[in-house]
Amino acid sequence: MRVRKVMVLILGLLLILSACSGGAGNGSQNASEPGTNRVNESTNEGTDHGANTGEEEGVYRTPEMEFDLGSKTIKIVSWWDMTIPENNPDNIQRKKNLEALMEKHNFKVEYVPIDFGEYQDKVTASLIAGEPIGDIVRLGKNYTIPMLVKQDLLWPVDQYTKNTRAFDQLPTKFFSYEGKGYGFSETRGNLVQGIFYNRTLMNQLGLKPLQEYVNEDTWNWDTFIEVAKSANKDTNNDGKLDTWGLASSSLIEHALYSNNTGLTREDKQILDDPATLEALNFVSRLNTEKVGRPKEGGDWTEPGQFFRQGNTLMYAGAFYELSGIKTDMPDYDIGFVPFPKGPSAKTYHSLEGAYQALTIPKTVSNPEQLLYIWEKINDIDSIYDYPDQADFETAFTTEDDLNNARTVVENLIVLDHRAYPNLPYWEFVAELNEGVSVSTLVEKYKATFQSAIDEVHGP
Repeated sequence: MRVRKVMVLILGLLLILSACSGGAGNGSQNASEPGTNRVNESTNEGTDHGANTGEEEGVYRTPEMEFDLGSKTIKIVSWWDMTIPENNPDNIQRKKNLEALMEKHNFKVEYVPIDFGEYQDKVTASLIAGEPIGDIVRLGKNYTIPMLVKQDLLWPVDQYTKNTRAFDQLPTKFFSYEGKGYGFSETRGNLVQGIFYNRTLMNQLGLKPLQEYVNEDTWNWDTFIEVAKSANKDTNNDGKLDTWGLASSSLIEHALYSNNTGLTREDKQILDDPATLEALNFVSRLNTEKVGRPKEGGDWTEPGQFFRQGNTLMYAGAFYELSGIKTDMPDYDIGFVPFPKGPSAKTYHSLEGAYQALTIPKTVSNPEQLLYIWEKINDIDSIYDYPDQADFETAFTTEDDLNNARTVVENLIVLDHRAYPNLPYWEFVAELNEGVSVSTLVEKYKATFQSAIDEVHGP
């Protein structure tokens, strides 16, 4: 496997050098993407993209467009600097494509990073004022769908994002309203959530490897609780627990997505949906049975800090945290498994509670040209077998960990309750964690939840 990857890397570099010698105008390649998303085994090298008018190799490509942007500067706004790095052959090719496109279509690009803490207020205010601070603007679904879309502030873009090599198709699903898609993106790799676990501690405690539950397809809420309780131990016989199985019992969102459900669906609250009730009862059980490590007065980062101490087996977290965890825990082997399946789920899932994508404000007069440019930048011959392979192979210790991440990212669930400013989510969660019965909570909050939803979806 390692030899094959080295050979593929060398081949990718040779292709890039060859393309560079062929002139700046060759903005994209024609070979099929290798690996699991392969559309055709032949490379079809030499195919003229200029003659393409639709389907080719099983992938739709927008027909070649001729336009001059008159030295316009396209501003791309996000809460980080989206400048294309030259850190791997794929990104080198993207950068080369962009440079060729800038020369051909006479434009420049400016990447505008805005601090995350002020991002939502600053960007939405500019949109509402009719003076957006960018031509391509990253937005969060929770404050975009339907609120900004209902104000006719954004272009629908799904008619321009059909090229599956250049565009991730999830935004079409999640950034949609009344049959139209308003978001686009080229990647999804950091949308991985699940259970990080201390494999070193697991072995010290003599516990069954968590991966075996996944392999046996017995990794569910019941076995999860059994494992957590089995790691709650007094190892030095002083009458106090000194190892714990679970960093926190406050896992409402994890319970929801792992059971393929939520608190809301479209324009309705679904607190009394059977799958939602199962998730609520699961969280109630975690708290009433005191499965997780007790709080010590810390803030929302406390569970992650508990895990970093090395005496807690499992932590429910997100992929973006893994690098920091490994840096802070150099003497521990950190593993990853999906969050266990709930009784209404058929597979493992991942969560994005604040899904985001790129959008184009309605004040931009040429959305089709911007989407064409984005497509041509990202329609490349990847050297990788699947999206975000380099990041996954760097971050995860074992092939099992990596495959677990690939499984959950393909089954992403976006929870929408954050889209409703007056929905009393945190009050609801607090009472659930305090032990108020699920039936009491549902009856108490159903009408309030629906009222908050109606404020956003109403006429």
